[in-house]
Amino acid sequence: MSAPAIVIREIESLAEMREVEQLQREIWGVEDLEVYPALALKPQKEVGAILIGAFAEGRMVGFVFGFPGILNGETIIHSDMLGISAPYRSQNLGFLLKRAQREKAMALGVKRITWTFDPLQSRNAHLNFGKLGVIADRYYVDYYGVTSSFLHQFGTDRLWVTWLLNSERVKARVERNAFERDPIGPEDIVIEIPCEITSNHEHWRITTREAFTSAIEAGYVVEEFLVSGNNGKYVLRKKLIHG
Repeated sequence: MSAPAIVIREIESLAEMREVEQLQREIWGVEDLEVYPALALKPQKEVGAILIGAFAEGRMVGFVFGFPGILNGETIIHSDMLGISAPYRSQNLGFLLKRAQREKAMALGVKRITWTFDPLQSRNAHLNFGKLGVIADRYYVDYYGVTSSFLHQFGTDRLWVTWLLNSERVKARVERNAFERDPIGPEDIVIEIPCEITSNHEHWRITTREAFTSAIEAGYVVEEFLVSGNNGKYVLRKKLIHG
């Protein structure tokens, strides 16, 4: 039996926004107090927020949400949530939702999307750097503090990433599925993590926190994430990628 077709489209109705509430509970295990409410999503959409869902057989199985903001005088979208129901996480929905988000943002005249993610999550790192072409030049310690989510039991350190929507790097990866990468150079910094951290999570958090913060403070930018066997390697370089 073939998998149901996935439809990617904008979320419009209040009823569908209620589905977004439920998916937050399902995906992240958060208490009601920490669910982003439908009654806040509704007015956000009216003023430029991007809210897109993935639907299988009429049921929402994933979504991406980003709101407009001002960063250094530029209007951007900050992508606050990307969530996919567990049974659908091997169907490339993260990429499809982000691609739809990029198209919508460009139609609005936006050139930059930002978001945060846990650098110990190798699957997210592969999506962000490998398939989407982001860069990162900020590291935040315990960004969200203590939350009710089971995913946050080892803290909420985050890399802040920037997606330059019109850059040649992003266009090559998102539009042409081209993944040419510069070889690791002698002046590059490599930060390695296991692709699956099943134990000693606190050790990896402390070690990588020190490595990222010291490298970024020295002017390095995270540009790539490479997977080799059971390990992933972040590559940090002194130069920025320009469009």
